[in-house]
Amino acid sequence: MRAKNQLRIVSGYLSGQLIDTPKTSATKPMGERERIAIFNQIRSHLPEARVLDAFAGSGALGITAISNGANSVDFLEKNPEAIKTISANLKKHKCNERAKIVKNIDGLSVYDLIFADPPYNNPQYELVEKIVQKLAQGGILVLSHPKEPTPPTFDGLELLSDRSYAGACIKIYFKQ
Repeated sequence: MRAKNQLRIVSGYLSGQLIDTPKTSATKPMGERERIAIFNQIRSHLPEARVLDAFAGSGALGITAISNGANSVDFLEKNPEAIKTISANLKKHKCNERAKIVKNIDGLSVYDLIFADPPYNNPQYELVEKIVQKLAQGGILVLSHPKEPTPPTFDGLELLSDRSYAGACIKIYFKQ
């Protein structure tokens, strides 16, 4: 049975396994319905991809990417409780070898796929714009954001999908 502070991995070889969420109000995990919809749309881009899970929280998006064949995942997170939770989730599911936790954007590389799920009460679009600079040619950006304020437009990115789920909006972009 799933505890209140746990999420289910929604696809890949770890599908159905549970991960813990941070015991803090500073992070809010993305809903299962939204995660399923995202992975249904991007699954073909995951094998061998270099992935960034920005504003990682529990690490659910990045761990699911590993579960679907991503080559490596960097988890960008600064909250100490979230970092501790991500580390424990990676260890629990034996994903450490393909994962790295990064505390600031100076430690970022170039990525084939970026998940950006900033806190809705502080979407930090300026930081998101800096993170988008790390997206490789032919890469995919998945942005989760509140209805208001709307995110900026990103130069060089083509909007592939724009869907709403209750209070959440999920946009998927392609870098040409």
